[in-house]
Amino acid sequence: MPVVLVANPKGGVGKSTLATNIAGYLASRGHAVMLGDVDRQQSARLWLSLRPPAAAPISTWEAQGDGSVVRPPKGTTHAVLDSPAGLHGWRFKDVLALADKVIVPLQPSIFDIYATRDFLDRLKESRNAAKTQVGLVGMRVDARTLAADRLHEFVAGLGVPVIGELRDTQNYVQLAARGLTVFDIAPGRVARDLAQWQPICQWLES
Repeated sequence: MPVVLVANPKGGVGKSTLATNIAGYLASRGHAVMLGDVDRQQSARLWLSLRPPAAAPISTWEAQGDGSVVRPPKGTTHAVLDSPAGLHGWRFKDVLALADKVIVPLQPSIFDIYATRDFLDRLKESRNAAKTQVGLVGMRVDARTLAADRLHEFVAGLGVPVIGELRDTQNYVQLAARGLTVFDIAPGRVARDLAQWQPICQWLES
């Protein structure tokens, strides 16, 4: 069963946006998907509580009170795990041990860039590095800005693939408030966003 971990030690970089939309994509493909969250705020659980019954079903992947994760039950074909800011220590090792793929969201700011560089070094040094695919996703990227240029310069020397870039749009905010993703509504309403998701989806299916 593929397990996708969305992780970055920096807060506010778009981890929950990525995790919920990844789960939405997999559910739209007919997979039996579970979405979990090792953050005490349980944003994923809140989002799932808002999800309408008519949408493609996504189940809750339970976490214990201490933040440890219970393995998904039989019948689950795909799992997505959102993680908190400052993920470290035994929780970092435990969730990484579960993951087949790690997606690291990154915003084009100098603070995010340096925090992410340290996190990627930790990923490379982990015991599970050899079996885990790691990909970067640029979040809230405006290709016309100097910040975007700086982001591209940074990732060019990392040796980690950039699997996609997502623009800054209210679509994600408005859909999240209804428990939905860009994969749950008429494609014509989010055509530009779906185009940006294509390479990410291809990487997830690889």
